[in-house]
Amino acid sequence: MRHRLLASTRARVLLGALALLAGTIALSVIANRILLLNRLDDRIDEDLAQEVGEFQRLAVEGIDPATGEPFGADIRAIFDTFFARNVPSADEEFLGLVGARPYLRSANAPFPLDEQADLVAVWAGAARPTYGSGTTPGGEVRWLVVPVAGAGDERLGTFVVARFPASERAEVDDAVRTAATVGFVAFLAAAFAAWAIAGRVLAPLRHLAAATESVREDQLDHRIPVEGTGELAELSRTFNEMLDRVEGAFAAQRAFLDDAGHELRTPITVIRGHLELTDPEAPLAEGTREIVFDELDRMARIVDDLLVIAKAERPDFVVPAPVDVADLTRDIVDKATPLADRRWEARPAAVVVADLDRERLTQAWMNLARNAVQHTAPGDRITVFSSSVGGNLELGVVDTGEGVAPEDRERIFDRFGRGGSARRTRADGAGLGLAIASAIAAAHGGRVELRDTPGGGATFVLVLPLTETVEEPTWPAS
Repeated sequence: MRHRLLASTRARVLLGALALLAGTIALSVIANRILLLNRLDDRIDEDLAQEVGEFQRLAVEGIDPATGEPFGADIRAIFDTFFARNVPSADEEFLGLVGARPYLRSANAPFPLDEQADLVAVWAGAARPTYGSGTTPGGEVRWLVVPVAGAGDERLGTFVVARFPASERAEVDDAVRTAATVGFVAFLAAAFAAWAIAGRVLAPLRHLAAATESVREDQLDHRIPVEGTGELAELSRTFNEMLDRVEGAFAAQRAFLDDAGHELRTPITVIRGHLELTDPEAPLAEGTREIVFDELDRMARIVDDLLVIAKAERPDFVVPAPVDVADLTRDIVDKATPLADRRWEARPAAVVVADLDRERLTQAWMNLARNAVQHTAPGDRITVFSSSVGGNLELGVVDTGEGVAPEDRERIFDRFGRGGSARRTRADGAGLGLAIASAIAAAHGGRVELRDTPGGGATFVLVLPLTETVEEPTWPAS
Protein backbone atom coordinates (compact mmCIF):
# COMPACT_ATOMS: atom_id res chain seq x y z
CA MET A 1 0.00 0.00 0.00
CA ARG A 2 2.79 2.40 0.91
CA HIS A 3 4.67 1.73 -2.34
CA ARG A 4 1.49 2.19 -4.38
CA LEU A 5 0.77 5.47 -2.64
CA LEU A 6 4.27 6.81 -3.23
CA ALA A 7 4.23 5.58 -6.83
CA SER A 8 0.91 7.35 -7.31
CA THR A 9 2.33 10.54 -5.81
CA ARG A 10 5.40 10.28 -8.02
CA ALA A 11 3.20 9.67 -11.08
CA ARG A 12 0.95 12.63 -10.26
CA VAL A 13 3.93 14.92 -9.80
CA LEU A 14 5.46 13.67 -13.04
CA LEU A 15 2.23 13.91 -15.02
CA GLY A 16 1.61 17.42 -13.77
CA ALA A 17 5.11 18.55 -14.73
CA LEU A 18 4.99 16.81 -18.10
CA ALA A 19 1.53 18.20 -18.90
CA LEU A 20 2.82 21.68 -18.19
CA LEU A 21 5.93 21.04 -20.29
CA ALA A 22 3.94 19.53 -23.17
CA GLY A 23 1.54 22.46 -23.15
CA THR A 24 4.44 24.90 -23.15
CA ILE A 25 6.16 23.14 -26.07
CA ALA A 26 2.92 22.92 -28.06
CA LEU A 27 2.11 26.59 -27.52
CA SER A 28 5.69 27.50 -28.42
CA VAL A 29 5.54 25.53 -31.69
CA ILE A 30 2.15 26.97 -32.65
CA ALA A 31 3.17 30.52 -31.77
CA ASN A 32 6.43 30.08 -33.67
CA ARG A 33 4.59 28.89 -36.79
CA ILE A 34 2.13 31.77 -36.67
CA LEU A 35 4.97 34.24 -36.19
CA LEU A 36 6.97 32.81 -39.11
CA LEU A 37 3.93 32.81 -41.42
CA ASN A 38 3.10 36.40 -40.49
CA ARG A 39 6.67 37.43 -41.19
CA LEU A 40 6.53 35.57 -44.54
CA ASP A 41 3.33 37.38 -45.53
CA ASP A 42 4.86 40.71 -44.55
CA ARG A 43 7.99 39.98 -46.57
CA ILE A 44 5.93 38.93 -49.62
CA ASP A 45 3.89 42.13 -49.38
CA GLU A 46 7.10 44.14 -49.18
CA ASP A 47 8.49 42.34 -52.27
CA LEU A 48 5.28 42.94 -54.20
CA ALA A 49 5.33 46.61 -53.24
CA GLN A 50 8.98 46.86 -54.33
CA GLU A 51 8.22 45.45 -57.81
CA VAL A 52 5.25 47.80 -58.19
CA GLY A 53 7.42 50.73 -57.11
CA GLU A 54 9.99 49.91 -59.78
CA PHE A 55 7.23 49.63 -62.38
CA GLN A 56 5.75 52.99 -61.40
CA ARG A 57 9.14 54.74 -61.55
CA LEU A 58 9.69 53.33 -65.01
CA ALA A 59 6.24 54.46 -66.19
CA VAL A 60 6.70 58.00 -64.83
CA GLU A 61 10.40 58.66 -65.25
CA GLY A 62 11.54 56.06 -67.78
CA ILE A 63 12.67 56.64 -71.40
CA ASP A 64 11.45 54.48 -74.23
CA PRO A 65 14.62 52.85 -75.63
CA ALA A 66 13.02 52.61 -79.06
CA THR A 67 12.33 56.38 -79.39
CA GLY A 68 14.57 57.96 -76.81
CA GLU A 69 11.55 59.86 -75.52
CA PRO A 70 9.35 59.41 -72.36
CA PHE A 71 6.81 56.62 -72.63
CA GLY A 72 3.83 58.94 -72.31
CA ALA A 73 0.62 57.01 -72.85
CA ASP A 74 2.23 54.03 -74.62
CA ILE A 75 1.36 51.36 -72.04
CA ARG A 76 2.55 48.52 -74.29
CA ALA A 77 6.00 50.07 -74.57
CA ILE A 78 6.11 50.40 -70.78
CA PHE A 79 5.21 46.71 -70.35
CA ASP A 80 7.71 45.60 -73.01
CA THR A 81 10.56 47.55 -71.43
CA PHE A 82 9.80 46.53 -67.81
CA PHE A 83 9.32 42.83 -68.62
CA ALA A 84 12.54 42.86 -70.67
CA ARG A 85 14.58 44.49 -67.90
CA ASN A 86 13.15 42.68 -64.82
CA VAL A 87 13.32 38.95 -64.28
CA PRO A 88 10.96 37.71 -61.51
CA SER A 89 12.04 35.07 -58.97
CA ALA A 90 11.10 31.43 -59.45
CA ASP A 91 7.84 31.78 -57.51
CA GLU A 92 7.01 35.25 -58.83
CA GLU A 93 5.04 36.33 -61.92
CA PHE A 94 4.37 39.65 -63.74
CA LEU A 95 1.26 40.26 -65.80
CA GLY A 96 0.30 43.27 -67.90
CA LEU A 97 -3.28 44.01 -68.89
CA VAL A 98 -4.31 46.41 -71.59
CA GLY A 99 -7.94 47.25 -71.11
CA ALA A 100 -9.51 44.08 -69.77
CA ARG A 101 -7.31 41.71 -71.75
CA PRO A 102 -3.93 40.19 -70.84
CA TYR A 103 -1.14 41.72 -72.91
CA LEU A 104 2.07 40.29 -71.55
CA ARG A 105 3.20 37.69 -69.01
CA SER A 106 6.68 37.23 -67.59
CA ALA A 107 8.75 34.36 -68.94
CA ASN A 108 9.01 31.09 -66.97
CA ALA A 109 5.94 31.96 -64.90
CA PRO A 110 5.07 29.39 -62.19
CA PHE A 111 1.51 29.29 -63.53
CA PRO A 112 -0.30 31.07 -66.44
CA LEU A 113 -2.40 33.51 -64.45
CA ASP A 114 -3.52 35.20 -67.66
CA GLU A 115 -5.64 32.12 -68.34
CA GLN A 116 -7.64 32.63 -65.13
CA ALA A 117 -10.49 34.69 -66.52
CA ASP A 118 -12.13 35.33 -63.16
CA LEU A 119 -8.91 36.72 -61.69
CA VAL A 120 -8.21 38.77 -64.82
CA ALA A 121 -11.68 40.30 -64.54
CA VAL A 122 -11.06 41.17 -60.86
CA TRP A 123 -7.71 42.77 -61.66
CA ALA A 124 -9.01 44.69 -64.67
CA GLY A 125 -11.75 46.13 -62.50
CA ALA A 126 -9.47 47.31 -59.67
CA ALA A 127 -9.83 51.08 -59.22
CA ARG A 128 -6.78 51.51 -56.94
CA PRO A 129 -3.70 49.55 -55.81
CA THR A 130 -5.01 46.45 -54.09
CA TYR A 131 -3.46 43.47 -52.27
CA GLY A 132 -5.21 40.15 -52.60
CA SER A 133 -4.86 36.40 -52.42
CA GLY A 134 -6.59 33.38 -53.83
CA THR A 135 -6.33 29.78 -54.84
CA THR A 136 -5.55 28.59 -58.36
CA PRO A 137 -4.76 25.23 -59.90
CA GLY A 138 -1.14 26.27 -59.48
CA GLY A 139 -1.58 26.74 -55.74
CA GLU A 140 -2.14 29.67 -53.41
CA VAL A 141 -1.25 33.04 -54.87
CA ARG A 142 -0.80 36.51 -53.38
CA TRP A 143 -0.84 39.58 -55.58
CA LEU A 144 -0.67 43.34 -55.77
CA VAL A 145 -2.62 44.93 -58.64
CA VAL A 146 -1.99 48.57 -59.70
CA PRO A 147 -4.05 50.49 -62.30
CA VAL A 148 -1.92 52.54 -64.76
CA ALA A 149 -3.45 55.91 -65.68
CA GLY A 150 -2.37 58.46 -68.27
CA ALA A 151 -3.07 62.16 -68.61
CA GLY A 152 -6.54 63.12 -67.44
CA ASP A 153 -6.73 59.97 -65.33
CA GLU A 154 -7.39 57.91 -68.42
CA ARG A 155 -6.79 54.25 -67.57
CA LEU A 156 -4.15 52.83 -69.83
CA GLY A 157 -3.80 49.37 -68.37
CA THR A 158 -3.17 47.26 -65.25
CA PHE A 159 0.05 45.88 -63.81
CA VAL A 160 -0.11 42.74 -61.65
CA VAL A 161 2.74 41.22 -59.66
CA ALA A 162 1.89 37.83 -58.11
CA ARG A 163 3.70 35.51 -55.73
CA PHE A 164 3.23 31.77 -55.14
CA PRO A 165 4.30 31.25 -51.49
CA ALA A 166 3.97 27.45 -51.43
CA SER A 167 7.73 26.78 -51.40
CA GLU A 168 8.37 29.41 -48.71
CA ARG A 169 5.50 28.10 -46.63
CA ALA A 170 7.00 24.63 -47.02
CA GLU A 171 10.27 25.98 -45.61
CA VAL A 172 8.36 27.43 -42.67
CA ASP A 173 6.62 24.10 -42.11
CA ASP A 174 9.98 22.32 -42.24
CA ALA A 175 11.38 24.69 -39.64
CA VAL A 176 8.32 24.18 -37.45
CA ARG A 177 8.56 20.40 -37.81
CA THR A 178 12.23 20.57 -36.85
CA ALA A 179 11.34 22.67 -33.79
CA ALA A 180 8.55 20.24 -32.92
CA THR A 181 10.93 17.29 -33.26
CA VAL A 182 13.50 18.98 -31.04
CA GLY A 183 10.74 19.82 -28.58
CA PHE A 184 9.53 16.21 -28.54
CA VAL A 185 13.06 14.93 -27.92
CA ALA A 186 13.45 17.50 -25.16
CA PHE A 187 10.10 16.39 -23.77
CA LEU A 188 11.23 12.75 -23.62
CA ALA A 189 14.52 13.74 -22.01
CA ALA A 190 12.67 15.92 -19.52
CA ALA A 191 10.27 13.04 -18.79
CA PHE A 192 13.13 10.70 -17.86
CA ALA A 193 14.89 13.44 -15.90
CA ALA A 194 11.66 14.40 -14.12
CA TRP A 195 11.01 10.76 -13.19
CA ALA A 196 14.48 10.49 -11.67
CA ILE A 197 14.22 13.87 -9.93
CA ALA A 198 10.74 13.06 -8.59
CA GLY A 199 12.10 9.81 -7.17
CA ARG A 200 14.99 11.64 -5.53
CA VAL A 201 12.75 14.40 -4.18
CA LEU A 202 10.24 11.89 -2.80
CA ALA A 203 12.96 9.67 -1.31
CA PRO A 204 12.59 11.29 2.13
CA LEU A 205 8.89 10.44 2.02
CA ARG A 206 9.73 6.81 1.26
CA HIS A 207 12.17 6.78 4.16
CA LEU A 208 9.53 8.46 6.31
CA ALA A 209 6.93 5.85 5.40
CA ALA A 210 9.41 3.02 6.01
CA ALA A 211 10.39 4.50 9.36
CA THR A 212 6.74 4.91 10.34
CA GLU A 213 6.01 1.29 9.53
CA SER A 214 9.07 0.06 11.39
CA VAL A 215 8.40 2.01 14.57
CA ARG A 216 7.42 -0.32 17.39
CA GLU A 217 7.82 -0.09 21.13
CA ASP A 218 10.82 -2.40 20.99
CA GLN A 219 12.36 -0.85 17.85
CA LEU A 220 12.63 2.92 17.98
CA ASP A 221 16.19 3.34 16.71
CA HIS A 222 15.35 3.71 12.99
CA ARG A 223 16.16 7.18 11.62
CA ILE A 224 15.67 8.82 8.24
CA PRO A 225 18.84 9.88 6.41
CA VAL A 226 18.75 13.66 5.94
CA GLU A 227 20.22 14.98 2.70
CA GLY A 228 20.34 18.52 1.41
CA THR A 229 18.02 21.32 2.43
CA GLY A 230 14.42 22.28 1.86
CA GLU A 231 11.02 21.35 3.23
CA LEU A 232 11.42 17.57 2.90
CA ALA A 233 14.85 17.63 4.55
CA GLU A 234 13.35 19.70 7.36
CA LEU A 235 10.48 17.22 7.60
CA SER A 236 13.00 14.38 7.93
CA ARG A 237 14.88 16.21 10.66
CA THR A 238 11.64 16.96 12.49
CA PHE A 239 10.56 13.32 12.25
CA ASN A 240 13.93 12.15 13.55
CA GLU A 241 13.65 14.57 16.45
CA MET A 242 10.16 13.23 17.16
CA LEU A 243 11.53 9.67 17.17
CA ASP A 244 14.27 10.80 19.55
CA ARG A 245 11.62 12.16 21.91
CA VAL A 246 9.45 9.05 21.55
CA GLU A 247 12.42 6.76 22.16
CA GLY A 248 13.43 8.83 25.17
CA ALA A 249 9.86 8.79 26.47
CA PHE A 250 9.62 5.01 26.10
CA ALA A 251 12.99 4.52 27.79
CA ALA A 252 11.98 6.84 30.62
CA GLN A 253 8.65 5.07 30.91
CA ARG A 254 10.30 1.64 31.13
CA ALA A 255 12.80 2.91 33.70
CA PHE A 256 10.01 4.62 35.57
CA LEU A 257 7.91 1.47 35.68
CA ASP A 258 10.88 -0.63 36.74
CA ASP A 259 11.80 1.81 39.51
CA ALA A 260 8.19 2.27 40.60
CA GLY A 261 7.69 -1.50 40.74
CA HIS A 262 10.86 -1.87 42.78
CA GLU A 263 9.94 0.91 45.22
CA LEU A 264 6.36 -0.28 45.69
CA ARG A 265 7.42 -3.90 46.01
CA THR A 266 9.42 -3.14 49.19
CA PRO A 267 6.51 -1.91 51.39
CA ILE A 268 4.26 -4.61 49.98
CA THR A 269 6.85 -7.25 50.92
CA VAL A 270 7.16 -5.79 54.42
CA ILE A 271 3.41 -5.78 54.92
CA ARG A 272 3.04 -9.31 53.57
CA GLY A 273 5.85 -10.60 55.78
CA HIS A 274 4.37 -9.19 58.95
CA LEU A 275 0.89 -10.39 58.10
CA GLU A 276 2.17 -13.90 57.32
CA LEU A 277 3.90 -14.05 60.70
CA THR A 278 0.74 -12.99 62.49
CA ASP A 279 -1.68 -15.58 63.83
CA PRO A 280 -4.83 -15.30 61.69
CA GLU A 281 -6.97 -15.86 64.78
CA ALA A 282 -5.20 -13.31 66.93
CA PRO A 283 -5.68 -9.57 66.66
CA LEU A 284 -2.82 -7.61 65.15
CA ALA A 285 -0.18 -6.57 67.62
CA GLU A 286 0.29 -2.83 68.05
CA GLY A 287 3.80 -2.97 66.60
CA THR A 288 2.58 -4.86 63.57
CA ARG A 289 -0.24 -2.35 63.02
CA GLU A 290 2.19 0.52 63.19
CA ILE A 291 4.50 -1.12 60.67
CA VAL A 292 1.64 -1.94 58.31
CA PHE A 293 0.19 1.56 58.45
CA ASP A 294 3.63 3.14 58.12
CA GLU A 295 4.35 1.14 54.97
CA LEU A 296 0.89 1.89 53.60
CA ASP A 297 1.50 5.59 54.22
CA ARG A 298 4.83 5.33 52.41
CA MET A 299 3.11 3.64 49.48
CA ALA A 300 0.52 6.42 49.40
CA ARG A 301 3.29 9.05 49.35
CA ILE A 302 5.02 7.24 46.51
CA VAL A 303 1.76 7.07 44.54
CA ASP A 304 1.10 10.78 45.19
CA ASP A 305 4.61 11.67 44.05
CA LEU A 306 4.24 9.52 40.95
CA LEU A 307 1.00 11.32 40.11
CA VAL A 308 2.73 14.68 40.44
CA ILE A 309 5.51 13.61 38.08
CA ALA A 310 3.00 12.12 35.65
CA LYS A 311 1.14 15.46 35.53
CA ALA A 312 4.34 17.45 34.96
CA GLU A 313 4.00 17.21 31.17
CA ARG A 314 0.48 18.65 31.15
CA PRO A 315 0.09 22.30 30.06
CA ASP A 316 -1.98 23.07 33.15
CA PHE A 317 0.56 21.60 35.57
CA VAL A 318 1.36 25.09 36.82
CA VAL A 319 -1.12 27.95 37.06
CA PRO A 320 0.87 31.18 37.51
CA ALA A 321 -0.50 34.03 39.58
CA PRO A 322 1.10 37.00 41.34
CA VAL A 323 3.09 35.73 44.33
CA ASP A 324 4.82 37.78 47.03
CA VAL A 325 8.19 36.01 47.14
CA ALA A 326 9.14 37.39 50.57
CA ASP A 327 5.86 36.13 52.03
CA LEU A 328 6.39 32.75 50.35
CA THR A 329 9.89 32.56 51.86
CA ARG A 330 8.54 33.17 55.37
CA ASP A 331 5.85 30.55 54.76
CA ILE A 332 8.45 27.95 53.73
CA VAL A 333 10.51 28.62 56.87
CA ASP A 334 7.41 28.23 59.06
CA LYS A 335 6.44 24.96 57.37
CA ALA A 336 9.95 23.51 57.36
CA THR A 337 10.77 24.19 61.03
CA PRO A 338 8.59 21.32 62.39
CA LEU A 339 10.19 18.80 60.01
CA ALA A 340 13.17 18.08 62.28
CA ASP A 341 15.35 19.36 65.10
CA ARG A 342 17.60 21.64 63.05
CA ARG A 343 18.81 25.20 63.35
CA TRP A 344 16.56 26.80 60.75
CA GLU A 345 17.70 30.15 59.46
CA ALA A 346 16.42 32.55 56.81
CA ARG A 347 18.30 35.09 54.79
CA PRO A 348 16.60 38.38 53.77
CA ALA A 349 14.18 37.41 51.05
CA ALA A 350 13.73 38.79 47.54
CA VAL A 351 11.32 41.71 47.80
CA VAL A 352 9.43 41.08 44.56
CA VAL A 353 6.06 39.96 43.30
CA ALA A 354 6.28 37.47 40.43
CA ASP A 355 3.91 35.31 38.39
CA LEU A 356 4.38 31.85 39.91
CA ASP A 357 2.35 28.82 40.95
CA ARG A 358 2.55 29.22 44.72
CA GLU A 359 1.27 25.70 45.50
CA ARG A 360 3.71 23.94 43.16
CA LEU A 361 6.66 26.05 44.27
CA THR A 362 5.81 25.38 47.91
CA GLN A 363 5.85 21.65 47.12
CA ALA A 364 9.21 21.91 45.30
CA TRP A 365 10.82 24.12 47.95
CA MET A 366 9.62 21.86 50.78
CA ASN A 367 11.10 18.87 48.96
CA LEU A 368 14.45 20.68 48.99
CA ALA A 369 13.99 21.28 52.72
CA ARG A 370 13.14 17.60 53.38
CA ASN A 371 16.19 16.60 51.36
CA ALA A 372 18.34 18.83 53.58
CA VAL A 373 16.82 17.26 56.70
CA GLN A 374 17.64 13.75 55.44
CA HIS A 375 21.31 14.68 54.99
CA THR A 376 21.90 16.55 58.24
CA ALA A 377 21.98 15.65 61.91
CA PRO A 378 20.07 17.20 64.83
CA GLY A 379 21.39 20.67 65.59
CA ASP A 380 22.85 21.22 62.09
CA ARG A 381 22.09 24.49 60.39
CA ILE A 382 19.72 24.69 57.39
CA THR A 383 19.23 28.06 55.65
CA VAL A 384 16.29 29.02 53.44
CA PHE A 385 16.78 31.97 51.09
CA SER A 386 15.34 33.75 48.07
CA SER A 387 16.98 36.37 45.88
CA SER A 388 16.76 38.14 42.55
CA VAL A 389 19.97 37.67 40.54
CA GLY A 390 20.54 38.74 36.95
CA GLY A 391 16.92 38.54 35.87
CA ASN A 392 16.37 35.20 37.62
CA LEU A 393 14.59 34.38 40.84
CA GLU A 394 16.53 31.98 43.06
CA LEU A 395 14.76 29.98 45.79
CA GLY A 396 17.18 27.81 47.71
CA VAL A 397 18.02 25.67 50.71
CA VAL A 398 21.55 25.46 52.18
CA ASP A 399 22.54 22.61 54.49
CA THR A 400 25.74 21.78 56.39
CA GLY A 401 25.56 18.03 55.87
CA GLU A 402 27.98 15.69 54.15
CA GLY A 403 27.28 17.14 50.69
CA VAL A 404 26.80 15.23 47.46
CA ALA A 405 29.48 12.99 46.00
CA PRO A 406 30.60 13.93 42.45
CA GLU A 407 29.34 10.63 41.05
CA ASP A 408 25.86 11.30 42.47
CA ARG A 409 25.42 14.89 41.21
CA GLU A 410 23.53 13.87 38.08
CA ARG A 411 21.52 10.85 39.22
CA ILE A 412 20.01 12.45 42.32
CA PHE A 413 17.62 14.40 40.07
CA ASP A 414 16.40 11.20 38.40
CA ARG A 415 13.25 9.46 39.54
CA PHE A 416 14.02 7.19 42.49
CA GLY A 417 17.57 8.47 42.41
CA ARG A 418 19.38 8.71 45.74
CA GLY A 419 22.85 9.71 46.75
CA GLY A 420 25.21 7.26 48.39
CA SER A 421 24.54 8.42 51.95
CA ALA A 422 20.79 8.15 51.45
CA ARG A 423 21.14 4.57 50.22
CA ARG A 424 23.32 3.66 53.16
CA THR A 425 20.97 5.13 55.75
CA ARG A 426 17.78 4.22 53.85
CA ALA A 427 16.47 7.75 54.20
CA ASP A 428 12.74 8.18 54.26
CA GLY A 429 11.15 8.67 50.83
CA ALA A 430 11.42 7.05 47.45
CA GLY A 431 13.93 9.36 45.82
CA LEU A 432 11.25 11.38 44.07
CA GLY A 433 11.61 14.69 45.91
CA LEU A 434 14.36 16.21 43.79
CA ALA A 435 12.78 14.83 40.61
CA ILE A 436 9.52 16.59 41.52
CA ALA A 437 11.36 19.83 42.31
CA SER A 438 13.15 19.62 38.97
CA ALA A 439 9.85 19.02 37.11
CA ILE A 440 8.17 21.99 38.83
CA ALA A 441 11.14 24.24 38.04
CA ALA A 442 11.09 23.11 34.40
CA ALA A 443 7.35 23.82 34.21
CA HIS A 444 8.16 27.41 35.24
CA GLY A 445 10.84 27.60 32.55
CA GLY A 446 13.66 27.15 35.02
CA ARG A 447 15.87 24.49 36.57
CA VAL A 448 17.29 23.11 39.81
CA GLU A 449 20.98 23.69 40.48
CA LEU A 450 23.25 21.92 42.97
CA ARG A 451 25.95 24.20 44.32
CA ASP A 452 28.81 23.63 46.70
CA THR A 453 28.43 25.06 50.20
CA PRO A 454 31.48 26.79 51.70
CA GLY A 455 32.60 24.77 54.70
CA GLY A 456 30.77 21.62 53.58
CA GLY A 457 27.23 20.66 52.74
CA ALA A 458 25.03 21.24 49.70
CA THR A 459 23.00 24.10 48.26
CA PHE A 460 19.94 23.30 46.11
CA VAL A 461 18.50 26.27 44.22
CA LEU A 462 15.34 26.66 42.13
CA VAL A 463 16.44 29.05 39.36
CA LEU A 464 13.37 30.59 37.70
CA PRO A 465 13.15 33.28 35.00
CA LEU A 466 11.91 36.55 36.47
CA THR A 467 10.29 38.38 33.55
CA GLU A 468 8.06 40.83 35.42
CA THR A 469 8.50 42.00 38.99
CA VAL A 470 6.96 44.60 41.23
CA GLU A 471 8.95 45.60 44.28
CA GLU A 472 7.02 45.37 47.53
CA PRO A 473 8.88 45.68 50.85
CA THR A 474 7.02 42.93 52.64
CA TRP A 475 9.98 41.43 54.62
CA PRO A 476 9.56 42.71 58.16
CA ALA A 477 12.37 44.72 59.70
CA SER A 478 14.20 43.07 62.58
